[in-house]
Amino acid sequence: FCQLNPKVSAFQRRFVGEVRRCEEMEKTFTFLQQELRGAGRALGPCQENPRAPLAREALRVQEQSEQLAQELREVSRNRASLRGRLGDLRRYLHVLRQGQRFTSLPATPGSPARPRALSERERLLDPSLHQHLERKINFVAGVIHPWRVSAFERLLWRACRGYLVANFVEMPEPMEDPTTGESITWVIFLISYWGEQIGQKIRKISDCFHCHVYPYPESESSRADTMSGLHSQIQDLSVVLEETEQYLEQVLDKVVQVLPTWRVQVQKMKAIYLVLNQCSFDVTEKCLIAEVWCPVQDLTQVQDALRQGSYKSGSSVECFVQRIPTSESPPTLIRTNKFTAGFQSIVDAYGVASYQEVNPAPYAIITFPFIFAIMFGDVGHGLLMFLFALWMVLFENSPSLRQASNEIWQMFFEGRYLILLMGAFSIYTGFIYNECFSKATVIFPSAWSVATMANHSSWSSAYLATHPSLTLDPNVTGVFRGPYPFGIDPIWSLATNHLNFLNSFKMKMSVVLGIVHMGFGVLLGIFNHVHFGQWHRLVLELLPEMIFLLALFGYLVFLIFYKWIMFTTADSLVAPSILIHFIDMFLFTSNADNLPLYRGQVPVQMVLVVLALASVPVLLLGTPLYLRCRRRALRSGHPPPVAGGEQEPLLEGQEAGNSVNATKEDVESGGHGPDAEHLDMAEVLMHQAIHTIEYCLGCVSNTASYLRLWALSLAHARECPRTSRVCPRGLGRPSPSPPLSPELSEVLWTMVMRNGFVRLSYLGGLVLVPVFAAFAVLTVAILLVMEGLSAFLHALRLHWVEFQNKFYVGAGYKLCPFAFAPEAWE
Repeated sequence: FCQLNPKVSAFQRRFVGEVRRCEEMEKTFTFLQQELRGAGRALGPCQENPRAPLAREALRVQEQSEQLAQELREVSRNRASLRGRLGDLRRYLHVLRQGQRFTSLPATPGSPARPRALSERERLLDPSLHQHLERKINFVAGVIHPWRVSAFERLLWRACRGYLVANFVEMPEPMEDPTTGESITWVIFLISYWGEQIGQKIRKISDCFHCHVYPYPESESSRADTMSGLHSQIQDLSVVLEETEQYLEQVLDKVVQVLPTWRVQVQKMKAIYLVLNQCSFDVTEKCLIAEVWCPVQDLTQVQDALRQGSYKSGSSVECFVQRIPTSESPPTLIRTNKFTAGFQSIVDAYGVASYQEVNPAPYAIITFPFIFAIMFGDVGHGLLMFLFALWMVLFENSPSLRQASNEIWQMFFEGRYLILLMGAFSIYTGFIYNECFSKATVIFPSAWSVATMANHSSWSSAYLATHPSLTLDPNVTGVFRGPYPFGIDPIWSLATNHLNFLNSFKMKMSVVLGIVHMGFGVLLGIFNHVHFGQWHRLVLELLPEMIFLLALFGYLVFLIFYKWIMFTTADSLVAPSILIHFIDMFLFTSNADNLPLYRGQVPVQMVLVVLALASVPVLLLGTPLYLRCRRRALRSGHPPPVAGGEQEPLLEGQEAGNSVNATKEDVESGGHGPDAEHLDMAEVLMHQAIHTIEYCLGCVSNTASYLRLWALSLAHARECPRTSRVCPRGLGRPSPSPPLSPELSEVLWTMVMRNGFVRLSYLGGLVLVPVFAAFAVLTVAILLVMEGLSAFLHALRLHWVEFQNKFYVGAGYKLCPFAFAPEAWE
């Protein structure tokens, strides 16, 4: 829905009163929800889908909700008052009981019975010594928080200078604090003093420390009568409190039944009135006008809904839809399902697709898991990831999985199909690398024969003792019987030059896959140019980009495959270096020490470099000059043939003067086609210069960026053992290995599991249990989680920066349709 009242304040719109009424009801619902939470009751979801209430129904809901809220307020207030009064009486009863211990002590043996209760006229000292000295004894009794006892006692002693006797004892049972509601073991105090001034000081100090002070009868009979009265009051209050809580439970049960339905109804009503506030009235103020975006595919459903609404409301005027031609960029709607939603989210995180441009998400369904698997290739690790994702897929309808509140878990669950494919592709690349938990698996017999080499070389025991490494020569007949059926031969896991072999293999593989991936991204731009009728960009932009990429880096891929096909093990020692040839190609020279790969290589390389350099000015100046010539032709009144006509209006739009459909040039040029009145050639040239520099330098940097596939796959894999005794001779010259950290899988195997197997003795079975547990925990924590996250982020960067920027603009915005989406009650 488009906003047709942008200049009207939100407080002056037509249905602001209805919106305020909905907000008032939401405030009442919030109070009811808080009361339910305070009572430990949970509000379940609405089991049905009620329609938005009519005006009369809304008034009834408002009245009933306010009545329930008022009842809850009164009952809660009464219950709190009864609880406070009951707690106060119980504390008073405990004070009287504990005070008996201080004021009614038993008589000492052998002495005459004498009442110990101190009255106002009782003599403190022996009458024989002080016959004329009389003192009046008073008491202050109450309870205090245990944290304040020490400070309270010190202040009493200092303020009254010791003219008092204070006794403190803990209450035998904890009781609720009326202010905080927490359970506290109160401390009972009984202070005896003489003198009115001291009594005033004691009461003021007690008030400052928030003590609960109670009257303390001085005679035994008065205290007994008071305790008897307290017992009867406590019993009566307990009965009244129990009945009050039962009534409160009945009110809460009613709230639990009706509140979910009310909440949904009011949310729908408020959403409708907010949308109606965006509409405008016609001149007669009898008809509402709304301007909306609507997918063409769903236009008939909108018309049917309007027809049904007119019939149900009894309106004499039927609602109708009129399509408006517009020129503004429309929103983008990409329909997804539970399988494609995760991949589309990856693309949308980079940028929402511009209207009708190529969406990279369908291609990312294959390329993203595959590029991840190149860096994470391991059968065991991929199988664990696959099984974890498969468990989430099979139980995806489980409420415990779908409604979990953990944000990290929600990210995993939403991407369960993405994780499933990443695990499956990792199993595939793990078989190619021949790695399962960092160890090689012998699925097929090795193509290398050690016995044949031993018979040919006549290795003796003395030779074997002095040579820790043995070389297998593939040129010897029978030593190398052909390539391994699938993946890498497991004998390479025993070779000392295993890392050199994998360096050469994975580096070339990364370069080839990277250039193919970038070239595919450039070719996808064809669909954008053809769809929007930008034929000049096919010739002036896409063609120079392909020439630049293929003439330099496509030729590098050709050299890799040509050398792999043309040179065998017999002439591998004299095979030329591709790296030196590629450097000489840019220097327009040749190296006598580096033999050519084929006849006429130097002229061909010169021609390719000249083509690549010649494509740069075409890419830089082609589009600006074409736009300039087209603008002059339009001014002269003889426009050239337009590459593409006006775009058909496909959506419900805004006003004709402020229309919404993008022209065919808009998607790629930021909303300003070449026919704009104020075409700034300097700005166009600046943008094209930035694009040219970014593309030409990006071809170099992006190709180097794909070498992360090589680095991370080696970092995730294993490191060859130091005590290997077999060294097959590879094809060609080994590439220098990069300075990598020790491979994580091999580190875990060597430092954890291998030690458990090597030190296996009669206690090996017991030792191996915690060893395997540590290996499993470290594998999941480090390799699956940390390495998986690292490979995921690198694959994400390769798609965003190296692949999508070749054709994808991502300057659009999502279609946010009006819907009654269920939201969590806050």
